[in-house]
Amino acid sequence: MGATGFRHREGVPLRRLAPVLAFAAGLATLPALAQDAEMSAEDKLALHAEIRAYLLEHPEVLVEAMNVLQTREDQAAAQRDLAMLSDNADVIFQNPNDWVGGNPDGDVVLVEFMDYRCGYCRKAYSEVEELVNSDGNIRLVIKEFPILGEASLLSSQFAIAVRQLHGDAAYESVHDALIDLRGEPTADTLARLATDLKLDPQPILDRMSGPEVQAVIKENHALADTMEISGTPTFVLKSMMLRGYLPLEEMRKVVAETRADG
Repeated sequence: MGATGFRHREGVPLRRLAPVLAFAAGLATLPALAQDAEMSAEDKLALHAEIRAYLLEHPEVLVEAMNVLQTREDQAAAQRDLAMLSDNADVIFQNPNDWVGGNPDGDVVLVEFMDYRCGYCRKAYSEVEELVNSDGNIRLVIKEFPILGEASLLSSQFAIAVRQLHGDAAYESVHDALIDLRGEPTADTLARLATDLKLDPQPILDRMSGPEVQAVIKENHALADTMEISGTPTFVLKSMMLRGYLPLEEMRKVVAETRADG
């Protein structure tokens, strides 16, 4: 097993305990620093040995300290998220380049950074749809965020081009179809998809690599960098970011919490 594979018996990675261990070591030096002139080398060694013996006898102290450290880190991360949400609210929630579904006047806005080739985005798709439809008061915003290679990029380019040329209803149909697409999004595949939806494929294919489409993708990637978003799906609400897939019932709880906060 490699070094990163060793774990504390309570499930805490030993590498995460490094700050705590350093802190524990520091405890041993504090009395010595305070009484350096009074403590002999022998006394210092004895104190170090006592602290070490205590920690070995009560390793749960390290776990408790690790939990406190994790809580503080989580709180700091949440505060960073709140600051980023406040600083970038307009481009997150009110960008005209984004498709809006659900209730456009909903009291809760749910933004999803998604990639059509992402397995968890596909898993979340039906659950987000159920969440939005069953709630009836959620404004859903989709941000095209292709990060998984050429197939992801082509899919997003196609979807954005469709919206720019044919509007929101056509985009919604294409979005749904791309989520379900199991093959590669080649030019022929995308052309057939457009034809099936009674859209002229050539203007769409021509626009995919154009500056209007590229600008949307570039803007979304820049926003993701600013918001420290590196994976999909990522869900953004007024006061929190959820990085990763969340089951339907958990999403409902988050929406209820957001609504309760006003």
